[in-house]
Amino acid sequence: MSAADLTPPEAARWAARSGLSLPQDRHAEVAATAEHIHSVVSVLRELDFGDTPPSAAYRAGGEQHDAAV
Repeated sequence: MSAADLTPPEAARWAARSGLSLPQDRHAEVAATAEHIHSVVSVLRELDFGDTPPSAAYRAGGEQHDAAV
C-alpha cells in the first residue's frame, strides 16, 4: 500500500500494529503526514546519484593531512 492510499483508520491500524497508541483525533493528521513523507521520499528516489561514493568515503573537514610529514 502506498502512503497516498493511507486512510485515517489505516493509520490507526498501522500504529496499533507497531505498538503505538494513536488517539482518535490524531488519525487524520498522521495519515496526512505519512502522505507528505511519502511524496518527499518519492522525489529522492528519482535522483540519480551516479558515481556518488558511499557515505563511508566522506571525510568531514576537507582533505586529510599526514601528521608525520
